[in-house]
Formats: sequence, C-alpha cells, structure tokens
Amino acid sequence: MAAALPHHNGTTITAAAQNPTPEPKPITPSELRSEFSHHDPTIARINNGSFGCCPATIIAAQRRHQLLFLRQPDDYYFNTLKPSVLRTRLLIQTLINADHVDEISVVDNATTAAAIVLQHTTWSFFSSAFLPGDAVIMLHHAYGAVKKSAHAYISRAGGHVIEVHLPFPINSPSEIISEFRKTLQIGKSNGRIIRLAIIDHITSMPSVIIPVKELVTICRDEGIARIFVDGAHAIGNIDINVKEIGADFYTSNLHKWLFCPPSAAFLYCKKSDDDELSDDLHHPVVSHDYGKGLPTESAWTGTRDYSAQMVLSEVMTEFVSRFENGIEGIMGRNHEKVVEIAEMLVASWGTEMGAPPEMCSSMAMVGMPTCLGIRSDFDALNLRKHLRECFKVEVPIYYREVHDDCSTTGYARISHQVYNVVEDYYRFRDAVNKLVEDGFTCARLDLQK
Repeated sequence: MAAALPHHNGTTITAAAQNPTPEPKPITPSELRSEFSHHDPTIARINNGSFGCCPATIIAAQRRHQLLFLRQPDDYYFNTLKPSVLRTRLLIQTLINADHVDEISVVDNATTAAAIVLQHTTWSFFSSAFLPGDAVIMLHHAYGAVKKSAHAYISRAGGHVIEVHLPFPINSPSEIISEFRKTLQIGKSNGRIIRLAIIDHITSMPSVIIPVKELVTICRDEGIARIFVDGAHAIGNIDINVKEIGADFYTSNLHKWLFCPPSAAFLYCKKSDDDELSDDLHHPVVSHDYGKGLPTESAWTGTRDYSAQMVLSEVMTEFVSRFENGIEGIMGRNHEKVVEIAEMLVASWGTEMGAPPEMCSSMAMVGMPTCLGIRSDFDALNLRKHLRECFKVEVPIYYREVHDDCSTTGYARISHQVYNVVEDYYRFRDAVNKLVEDGFTCARLDLQK
C-alpha cells in the first residue's frame, strides 16, 4: 500500500497518486555505464565504502531541487521543503522497519547523529542524572570521528570511555561477543555504571559485520540504559530491521550505499512509553524550530543546500527499481561479487581474508603480501598513494600491528558497487603482483621522499 503524504494545502494524497510514473524498464549495461560516466575512467575505483556514489539520474534530480529553491526560495521553503523531507522520512521508515515516522530524523551524516546522542548524554552528566566516572562503552574499531566525538563529549563532562578491543583477523561472531562481554564485566568491576553503549553495525576499518542484535541483548541484560548503533555503512549494504535490533538509536548514511548525493543520513530514535528521552534530543545547530522535536529541528538548521536529503524518492523509483529485486537484489549481488573477488585476490597473493564471507557486507578485507613491508599506518597510507598515482587504483589499506615477521600486517578493504567491473580488481591484483615481482617494500617510499 502506498504511503500517505500530507500535501501543503492540508489534503492527504498517496505517494502513488502523487507520482504516477510508469513501471521502470530494467537497466541495460550501457545505461549503467552512462549513469556513472562522470567517474574518472582512468581509475579503478574499488573504494565505494569511503564516499559512496551517485548516479547521473539522481544528480539531475538533485539539480532540479536546487533550481526550484533558487528560482523561488520562499515558495520552496513554505510549500516544498518540509513535505519533501517527510517523504524521505517515510521511505526510511519503511526501509528500516520502524514503527513511526516520528522516530526518523534526517541529518547530514552519521557523525551528526552521533553528536546528537552524545550531546544528550553530556547533558545527563551536567544535570547530575549521570555521575562523574560513569562510562560509555564502544568498539576500539569504531569510526575515528565517532571515537573522537565520544572522548570530546563524554571525557570533558567527567565520564569515562571504555573501548572493546576486537580480534582481527576474525573467524566468527562469537569472538566479538566474547570480547564485548569480557570488557563489559571488567568495566563494571569497580562499581562503575555504564550509561551508553555505542556499537557499529559494520566497522569501517577493518570492515566486519558486527552481531549487533546479540550485543544489544547483552547490554540490556547488563542494565545499560541507552544503546546507539552506528550503521554508517549499513543502509543499502545489509538488511536493517530496527525493531529486531532493539537499540534506542540507529544511524546510517544515505550517500554511502544508497546512491544519494553527499551528504544525507538519518537518525532513528525509538519511541517508548516514556517519551522524555526523545523530547530531550536536539540538533546541535539551534534554529527557529528548536523545541518542536528532533525531526522538525533537523529539517531546517538555517539556509543551506538540503537537496541531497530530498532525492531518496527518486533513488528508489528512478534508479534502484531498475535492478532485479531492487535494493535487496543489489545488496545480494554486491556481497556475492566482493566475496568472489576477495577469494580471487588471496589466491593470487597467497594470503587470507580478514573475515569469513558471512561477516563481509559489500566490503571485504583482503590480506596483502607480507613482503611489501607494511609496518605502520604511515606505510599503509603511502602504499595507498603509490597505488593511486602509479597504478590508478583507489583502495584503502589497513595496518594491523603484529609482533612477528610472518603475520600479515596489511589488509586492503575492497568494495563492490553496481558500477564496478572485474577489470577494476584485475588491475589491483596485477599491480600488487608487479610490486612483489620488483622486490618493492614500503621502506622504498620513505627513501623517495
């Protein structure tokens, strides 16, 4: 059944009636290439995970919104902006299986969502609802900006940040569950109260699917009042069901794996019988709608370009719908392809994957030959630059600290999205094989500085 949307004149119409578009035709290979013809054709772009991608059809839709605003900004502000944001929120509600559209706020990115949750937690310290020394627990492999945000907000408010160090490479979700449970018990052993858990759905570097439902259950059993799942990489990449996950907060970026332009994201805030929590959440940028609820506050934070947040409807109807089985089909094929390619690369290099296939999303960690001599984060960054400049391959490299000379220290995080072709990965494979054949080591890059 089509979602009911309020029209600016007060009437209610359905999405289907508002957009009576014909059934889309399946996308052809040439049309798919055309959708991404703005990509640099000289680069093997196997790093969709960092910045995502946006098809030409959606870029055009975004431009239409931009021009509508520039043509008559007052009319756009009063009659188009909020209904368009509501349409996006309704679509997100369906995609993540939320109960109420009021649980969905549209924000710039997952880092903004984290700031909203952490800002509220900080106020709890200042109001004495939380006490100095109370803690937040999060994964050591959490996204860097979110880790810094946790320390910036919580530590300065008198709280303590506990990090769960996860094993990598990893063999099964049970290893994560065990480490999380062990760190949680150590954190509570001196009587410290853990007030908030921050759990990644998919870690960024190294990239691994985290068993969020199990970790949320552990947190509930241990009496942790608030749970925030950072799913920055999740929507359009793996299935999200916020009711099954059971967290209080969930965020994901629309621009990484769901084809929206940068930047657009959502923050889900679970409604409960006690709405005091959601009523106290506020956008960190205060504007005219302060106090009207987070979804309304987030819809307008001052004059800026909101067009990236307006085009999710076009993403779903004009692009995603042209693929077999829609977004579910895209996610399934991306996962199958990235695992197949990862297995091809490790077979060629004599290395191993960083996680089993079931813990890979549309990204996979691929071990790199030890003879490359990746000995630091700096080496990893230098090697990435070398691959970009000398072989036209764009791929992030993760450094893993070890204490012997035999273990793998470098892992490439490869991504697969609909625009990728197998030749992108062959170029990467052959580039690494050439480096090995030539006796290259990262130390040589230091000497060339």
